Amino acid sequence: MPNVPGLRSCYAKVGRLIYFGRMLDKIRLHAEAKMPADYVPLLGDSQFYTLDGRCCRYLGIVYADLQTRTLAGGSDEDILAWAHAHGTVRSDEECHIWNRFIAKLGWRDERSSVLPQRILDSGLTGKTVETIIDHIEYDEGRDPVADRAWDSI
Repeated sequence: MPNVPGLRSCYAKVGRLIYFGRMLDKIRLHAEAKMPADYVPLLGDSQFYTLDGRCCRYLGIVYADLQTRTLAGGSDEDILAWAHAHGTVRSDEECHIWNRFIAKLGWRDERSSVLPQRILDSGLTGKTVETIIDHIEYDEGRDPVADRAWDSI
């Protein structure tokens, strides 16, 4: 996948959470018909293993409601505050655990089995891809290892 203009890194934080801002970007890009076709089946919370679904379940919100709220406008911080107000209240510790969980997804867990095929399919053999997010980052032209992206979380 090429770098998608307007789609930020998985590691970028909004408030206390990584990935949330990327999900908002995906909602906006999809509404503007700027989302690459390969990304569209992974939007939302209908599939258990998608990052969007995991994030929405963690926050205790429904993706369709988040989509409606996001498209109504406002800053990312406003939308995150809405999610916290309408979902499950999370402590700083729980947000830290979320960040570390999502950053390590695909490393010695239930998603480990899909990662080698994704690496092959993307032509990323030889890259230091250890997690699902590493794969996304490399696939979109960023180098999380050289950038030490995990240091920001």
